Amino acid sequence: MLESLTSYFANTPTVELIWLAVGFAAQLMFSARFLVQWIASEKARASVMPVAFWYFSLAGGLMLFAYAIYRMDPVFIMGQSFGVVVYSRNLYLLHKGNGPAGAKNTEL
Repeated sequence: MLESLTSYFANTPTVELIWLAVGFAAQLMFSARFLVQWIASEKARASVMPVAFWYFSLAGGLMLFAYAIYRMDPVFIMGQSFGVVVYSRNLYLLHKGNGPAGAKNTEL
């Protein structure tokens, strides 16, 4: 297994390895939002949506969108582009002072 892994990295162009790293970093960023939301909810003993959730969503969504464009995957591009619009709109509403009705928004 180590040999095949070494061979993969030795035979893969640098630009491909960089985009692979971007893809993994994007997925980690996007997944971190669930950890942030879980921690905030546990602290509050209620379901809350911290502002950081939307920032992680936007950052991860933009990174995954760039990765999808590089991979030229139309399904992935469409899915991420819609999410980026939603995350941006939520951040706009939060900063404008119009958070979701009945929802708790907290800093984390």
